[in-house]
Amino acid sequence: MSLPNCLIGVSMSKRKKNGPEKPEIEKQTDYYKLKTKAVDDLVNADESNSPEVSEEELRAYRSGPRLKIADWVKLLFIKAWFAGAVCFFFVWGLGGYLSGTLDLLLVTGMALGIVTDLMVNPVLRFFERTPGANSRYMMFPKKGYVSFPLNILYGYVVLFLIYGLYNVINLAIVSVTGAVDAAPPLGVEPVLFGVFYLGFDMLLIKGKHLLLGLFHRGAEKPAQ
Repeated sequence: MSLPNCLIGVSMSKRKKNGPEKPEIEKQTDYYKLKTKAVDDLVNADESNSPEVSEEELRAYRSGPRLKIADWVKLLFIKAWFAGAVCFFFVWGLGGYLSGTLDLLLVTGMALGIVTDLMVNPVLRFFERTPGANSRYMMFPKKGYVSFPLNILYGYVVLFLIYGLYNVINLAIVSVTGAVDAAPPLGVEPVLFGVFYLGFDMLLIKGKHLLLGLFHRGAEKPAQ
């Protein structure tokens, strides 16, 4: 066979080999087009173009422990835990370094307000299933520079109530038992402090919602 005939044969064999590969190349091209479209849809997804998904379907894909704990129990535990941590680090930690009770109360009240604004409320917002769902557990739910001093003032209010409750309990114990020891019968410790804080905090928040409800009902009531 001459050299030109060999070249023609080689080129024809290449065409035969390249022929079946064309559908495969088109298939891969379509595959990557689909992938590119999926990425574009994911990048451009928002609330306006996303399909509605039921809560039952969302729960089916959520993973977690079999022992289900109600969300409100978790949120109340978080608030009590942070208050107990403030008691541990400030009341116990600084009790031996500050000269008087007033100084200790000033530092502890400020710590309660700062922790509430910078730590507790952001954690409550993090656990929200929908925006604003956990606002009912906060005295000042709106984020901003104004909430910081308000939460500090609120921390002093709750601390004053806790301090008064400890005094009432200790006076009641002394009156019943007749103990005259220098140390109070019921000392301050983190667990009970956190429980007292949670009780007064939720009581004040409940009172705020009650007053706001009465105000809104009064404003909506037509004048006679």
